[in-house]
Amino acid sequence: MPHLTIEYTKGVQGVNTSAALRELNEVLVASGHFEESHIKSRAVLIEDFAIGTALEPRGFVHAKLAILSGRTPEVKEALSSSVLQALQKICRSQGPHVQLCVEIMDIDRASYSKAEHRP
Repeated sequence: MPHLTIEYTKGVQGVNTSAALRELNEVLVASGHFEESHIKSRAVLIEDFAIGTALEPRGFVHAKLAILSGRTPEVKEALSSSVLQALQKICRSQGPHVQLCVEIMDIDRASYSKAEHRP
């Protein structure tokens, strides 16, 4: 825990997703709320999408951070802010109008199950 999913549209240019995921993982480690080896992140390219009704090129990067329930609103706000700041640095490109957003989601602590297999 946590699970970080970055959804980005095909029009977003200049984003190295592997490097971006590593950088975002570093931000989460630096928050002091997560163990490094427990952070699971992935990037998902969205090819079919619509933003509003205008015909001009647009795109988005949406970060969903799913964390175990029980953290204060202040902690969630700080996590959201730090992930957004990292996205702003990562997504500096010459592409279309790009919206960046971060969503913090609670995973019910009582029902979350996890197992680790080590060689």
